[in-house]
Formats: sequence, structure tokens, C-alpha cells
Amino acid sequence: MLKFLWTLAIVVLVAAPAAAQNSIPDLRGTWKGTSESVVWGAGNHHHLPGRPQSAEPRFHSAQFTLKVTKQQGRRFYGVWSSPGGSEILLGVISRDGTIYAADDDGYTTAKMLDSNQVELCYLHSGADSRIASCAVMKKQ
Repeated sequence: MLKFLWTLAIVVLVAAPAAAQNSIPDLRGTWKGTSESVVWGAGNHHHLPGRPQSAEPRFHSAQFTLKVTKQQGRRFYGVWSSPGGSEILLGVISRDGTIYAADDDGYTTAKMLDSNQVELCYLHSGADSRIASCAVMKKQ
């Protein structure tokens, strides 16, 4: 009996990571949330239209929508938008569940909080501006 329990324990320990790797979240649909950002420079990005260059970093928040229109396994794409504009977003989901995406001028790393919430963190570093931003997005 003891040998059976040890064998069962080993099977469970080996199978758990494999099961986790196979659980790919379905990102298709519309996600909405508000960013919490720190911005320096020209800020000519879609969520900061027409802002003048600033010598000092500033805090900013904006409403965002992510519409994931197509997903095939771990790969997806969609449109990232705010009232100021939109960009195409391309992404992948790693085997550990981390989500990586790129748009016109920056990169996003994300983690699912649950099946209906994801935290997206965006970074942009350019010659005239920098942005670091996170937003909890809820599936609509």
C-alpha cells in the first residue's frame, strides 16, 4: 500500500505541471480597464494625444479597451485602443502562463488574475518619451 501511495504521489506531481501547461486562457473578446501610468517626455502616444513635452515625469490614467479578435493556441492578436486612438497588438502566451505582446511602439507583459481579469503592464522607451503603465482589464 505504501508503494502505491508513493507511486500515486509521483504521478500527481509529474502530471500537475503538464496540466498547467495545457491550460491556455481564451483571450478572445473585449477587455476594459483603466491604466495607472507614469509618463515622461512628449507623451505623443494614443492615450496622451497632444500633450506637451515635460521635464518632469507625471502620473496619468486612461480608459483602455482590448479587443482580441483571433487566437490560435498560444498566439493571438487584436486591437488596443483608447479614446485617443488604436494600435494592433500581437501576443503569445508562454508555457508558464505569462502573456507577452507588442504594439506599434512598446511591449506588454501580462498575467491572468482569474478567467475574467488580466493585469497588463506596458513599457515604452523612446528618444523623446518613456511610459510605464499597468491596468487590470476585465472581460466584458
